[in-house]
Amino acid sequence: MRKWLLFLIMAFAALAIAHPALAQEVAKVAGDKIQTGFGIYSAIILAAGIGVGLGALGCGIGIGQATAGACEGIARNPELAGKLTVTMILGIALVETQVIYALVIALILLYANPVVPKFLQFIGG
Repeated sequence: MRKWLLFLIMAFAALAIAHPALAQEVAKVAGDKIQTGFGIYSAIILAAGIGVGLGALGCGIGIGQATAGACEGIARNPELAGKLTVTMILGIALVETQVIYALVIALILLYANPVVPKFLQFIGG
């Protein structure tokens, strides 16, 4: 666990250091029309990715707990396997909607965001 945490910190540091250097190269090629650095569109993309990732993480944890509970219930009382399976599938379907909502919000942020055209007009793109 400690190695993974150290790896993630190092990867984040490398990305944070490399981003401004690569952005300056783009600015030299494109001229003064593009603002470099961490812009609003980058923040929107980051928010969409984190939102879907956290939604999927919560869904995975919820489905895992539901399946574990159903398996434990079936092991204790095999006669209720049919009722437990139906209840588990209903619960999993409700938990799965969390990821669908997160995906819809991420797609709205990426493709139907009213701020992006104004931002692109502001920077001259």
